[in-house]
This record gives sequence, C-alpha cells and structure tokens, in this order.
Amino acid sequence: MHRDLRLTAVGRRYGVRGPWVLRGVDLTIAPGTLTRIEGANGTGKSTLLRLLARLDAPTEGRITGRPRTAYVPERFPSALPFTAAGYLTRLGTVHGLSRASAARAAEAWLERFGAAGYAGTPMARLSKGSSQKIAVAQALLADPELLVLDEAWTGLDADARDELERAVAERTAAGGAVVFVDHDPRRLAGAPDATYTVVDGGLKARTGGGGPAAGALAVIVVQGGGQLPPDAARLVTTAEETGPGRHRLTVPASHSDVLLRTLLATRPPWHVVSVAPPADTAGPPLDPWSRV
Repeated sequence: MHRDLRLTAVGRRYGVRGPWVLRGVDLTIAPGTLTRIEGANGTGKSTLLRLLARLDAPTEGRITGRPRTAYVPERFPSALPFTAAGYLTRLGTVHGLSRASAARAAEAWLERFGAAGYAGTPMARLSKGSSQKIAVAQALLADPELLVLDEAWTGLDADARDELERAVAERTAAGGAVVFVDHDPRRLAGAPDATYTVVDGGLKARTGGGGPAAGALAVIVVQGGGQLPPDAARLVTTAEETGPGRHRLTVPASHSDVLLRTLLATRPPWHVVSVAPPADTAGPPLDPWSRV
C-alpha cells in the first residue's frame, strides 16, 4: 500500500429519504497499520467496511486512494458452483494472478488453514466452518494492500483463528493495511494501531491505553547489527537497545511468531536470544526455535 486511504465527511443512507446509517465520517487508513472497528449491532460497522472495500459508494463525502483490496464479508455465499480449489483458483485470476500462480496460492492457503483435505469438495457441501476458511483464503490469495475483515474469525476452529491472526501480522509487516471487526474484544489484543467505535452514525477514536488494546505482550530479546529491519519494526510495541546490537522487544502475542520469522529471514539473520511468553513474562526464556 503506497499511500493513505481517506474518508472525508462520508455519509451513507439507503434511499432518498432513508435514515443516515453513517454521516460525517473522517478516517485515514495508512500503510502498515491495523485498525479495529467496534460498535453495537446495527450501528453501521459493516456499512463502513463495505465503503472501505469500495463495494459500496458514499451518499455524500468522498473516498480517496485505491489500494488493491480484499474483503471477507460477515456472511459468505457458500453455495457456489465450484470446488474449493476451483473457486480459489478462479478468484486468484480475478485478482490478476496467472492460472498456475493462482492454483499454487490456493493450495498454499488451503494447507495453511487446514483445509487441503477438501480442495476437491464442492462448495455447496462444505460446513459453515470450512466455508469460512475458503472465504478467508480467497481474500489472502494475492497479497492485498488493504485487507477488510468483517467478523472473519467467526466459525473458524482454534488453529485457523491463530493462522488468520498470523496472516494479519504478515500483511501489516509487509506494508499493507488491515481493518477488522470482531465480536471478541480479545481478538488481536494489543496489536491495533487505532481503534474506533461507530456510535450515532459517526466514528469515535479510542484514547488512552485501557480495554482490549492493552493485551498480552511477548518479550523477545534479539541480537543483530544496526537498526531493526522495517518489517520487524512495524510489528513491535516497544524496542529498547540494551547493548551494542542487542534489543529487548515487546510485541502483541498474536504477532510474535511473525516477528520471529521476519528477524530470522533477514539477511544476515538476527539471533533470537530469548522469548518470554505473554502468560509468564517473568518466567524462564523459551527456546526461540520452538515458536518458529
């Protein structure tokens, strides 16, 4: 994502005389950021996400910036005339991949979400949870610049939920932006760069450090040369240089695995000295390779 996506004085209503769902919304989504949207049912969260994804147009105001966008809706139409792999391959070509690249990406994402076993299963025969894995995979196929997730974790098993959290961290570390809604206040706790509540048709930014934003943090000590790589710096909450080339990093628990992979993939790689888990940051260090 090369520049900001901006909503300026945006409003949306349905019908000429319908009530305003949203009005006077100003919002900036910057590259490399994670944004959480909260609000009670029926306040307009999904309408806002559809506007961000350019699936809906504002009634008033304007939206500037056109990042390559992928969207996971709250309700995914699973009764489609494709197999799981066939649907993902088709969507990959729509996103601009060659058919061969799309097929490889489909296979990789099915594997990551534990769905490789039903690659050849017709979509109409998939369970709700399996369909949700396909909904998430289709959004991640072509490395979108903006990923919009509307209750995307709902219906996923625990392993798939963790995998989606890792995918979110990978997107922001690569400079993409992610905007999400989720009913669980612990989802990606500590990770969002900004949190907004939809209330009375507008957006209210959360200020201060309380609530879900103050989630569990892992503490990672690393040794390397110079400054942290930019892709790693985007993931950390704090970074303290405790000695020549030695850094003490805190990172949201949901992003720790991706941070470790990023540091170990840097050339030359950084050395991971220790990892303290979020549940017991005062306890003995973990073997860093056990989390990678």
